[in-house]
Amino acid sequence: MGYFKDTVRGLSWMTAFRVLYRLIGIARIAIVAHILNPFSLGVFGIVTIVLGFLEIITETGINIFLIQEKDGVNGYINTAWVVSIVRGLLISILIFASAGVVSEFFNSPASKNLLYMAALIPLIRGLINPSIVKFQKELQFNKEFLYRISVFTVESTISVLGVIILKSVYGMVWGLLAGAVFEVVYTFIFARPWPKFEFNLIETKRVIDRGKWVTLFGVFDYLYTQSDNIIVGRILGMTPLGIYQNAYKISTAPLTEVGDIFFRVTFPVFSKISSDTERLKAAFTKNILVNFALMSLAGIFIFIFAEPIVQILFGKGWELAIPVVKLLSVLGVVRGMVGSTGSLLVAKEKQKYAAIVMMISTLGLWITIIPLTYAYGIIGTGMAAIIGTLISVPFTAYYVHKTLGAQT
Repeated sequence: MGYFKDTVRGLSWMTAFRVLYRLIGIARIAIVAHILNPFSLGVFGIVTIVLGFLEIITETGINIFLIQEKDGVNGYINTAWVVSIVRGLLISILIFASAGVVSEFFNSPASKNLLYMAALIPLIRGLINPSIVKFQKELQFNKEFLYRISVFTVESTISVLGVIILKSVYGMVWGLLAGAVFEVVYTFIFARPWPKFEFNLIETKRVIDRGKWVTLFGVFDYLYTQSDNIIVGRILGMTPLGIYQNAYKISTAPLTEVGDIFFRVTFPVFSKISSDTERLKAAFTKNILVNFALMSLAGIFIFIFAEPIVQILFGKGWELAIPVVKLLSVLGVVRGMVGSTGSLLVAKEKQKYAAIVMMISTLGLWITIIPLTYAYGIIGTGMAAIIGTLISVPFTAYYVHKTLGAQT
């Protein structure tokens, strides 16, 4: 039996998740933005930048490995858990040690104590039961839906309550901490088997060898998606950073959601049919066409209605976000289409190709971002991000062609 029904069922569950996720996220942004100003959210943005960077550079690729593995995953669970714990501890130490330097780099003393507090998050998340990946591997998308929406709901609820009660950005960090604790508890209640604190060096080497390109892809993906935030924060300051980051969230979010839905569903499906080239080609073609249609419609909607979207969600004081939202809606469509090839490349264990494409995008961004930001402010930053993505398009097409074994 084919995997078409599994794919459709998976898309249904993950679409439901992303719709709920986005609605909850929009409500959170709207409430928080009416209480905190762009400067405060810019300070919180530094925390997310640092957390994201350290999580990426220490990424082992273990979840990708477990989904790709054809012989079952139970034998790797213990090792995966130990690696995750060590990784979480390492990230926490690095955040704590670098908090002072980071706050000085961004000229943001207020971010220092936030970073100290946020250092607990990766330490907690390192305890997550790796068996939770079986929901996705075994196409149990209903369970994946409940897992992810539960964690995000707890995180968002505590974040909003924290901001309302404290009238401070510290409420956002409390939300992240609560979400991390809840996620650990959830994975031990609903995922089996439970891991033991046992370490296998041979298994670890195999995972790291397979995952090195996943790590490299993640590093370049981070540098590409976060370099603009870093440059804005460094050159223009906290208020422009707060405006840019939140404009980015609402302009690219629906497009990111589409891409994330399809990746989470098509990656395990493509992995299962990766040895059948014709089926894989047909499935990938359908994936690309549907992605293009949905992303284009979402991008056009955001571009046209950017002004009322900003006014409703953010209120007064956020008018500078309107042109940025329009510009970044274009970025979302282009980046989304390039990203939609990722599930194919990873399913075929061509993480190297995905990493190279992301490296090219990053280089394109780096070459243009500083002069354009100095010349045009946050609009110039958005222009540089678009240029970086466009440069990678021909390389993406080439690697997809090569992966599918198309004849020239």
